[in-house]
Amino acid sequence: MDYNKKYFDKVFSTKRMERYFKLHKDENRAIMHYCCNIELAESFYPCLSVLEVALRNAMSRELETMAGREDWYVIFSKTPSLINLDRYVSQACKQIAGRHEMITPSKVIAELTLGFWVSLLNSEYENILWKHLRRAFPYMPKNLRQRKNLSAPLNAIRTFRNRIFHNESICWNLNRVTSIHKDLLRVMGWINQDLPKWIVALDRFEAVKLRIMNRMNWTM
Repeated sequence: MDYNKKYFDKVFSTKRMERYFKLHKDENRAIMHYCCNIELAESFYPCLSVLEVALRNAMSRELETMAGREDWYVIFSKTPSLINLDRYVSQACKQIAGRHEMITPSKVIAELTLGFWVSLLNSEYENILWKHLRRAFPYMPKNLRQRKNLSAPLNAIRTFRNRIFHNESICWNLNRVTSIHKDLLRVMGWINQDLPKWIVALDRFEAVKLRIMNRMNWTM
């Protein structure tokens, strides 16, 4: 079978592929670029998954301490300034119930989305939550230890993660994705200083980036 433009337009849609075929007159190069996009997205999985789990666990511990209970999220519906967050909890409970599973604190916490955890750092919750949540980042330099300095990179990471998980294009500006990769490691280190060193054995980003640059004959 010929894996040509016609094939890729049919399988992946003309709309998804048009950006690649518009950029490259050679359709084989356009297809190569699309394949590079998939490889680059895959290379981010270890860092994204490790950060998300570490972030969730670190923030959850501090919220449990704040509320004095394992199901700390129940305070949202009873606290006017936090009530907007209750929709995330309701959705998580609905998902668990939909699988006919028992709703427990550990399952609710695991079901809460990255968007939820990042939203806890929004400015509207600063006065009530930040004094507790900042303890989830004990290795964040004191001169940077402000909510906005954490919220900004995490929101960028969340948006980037969503692009990857929705199979959107990321392989266009390698300087930008390199910066996001550095932010991933940096925030990991703020949670636990050993995480950036531990992830090295699993993290293939730099190797994949170099391979893509060689294959596409790109420079940075």
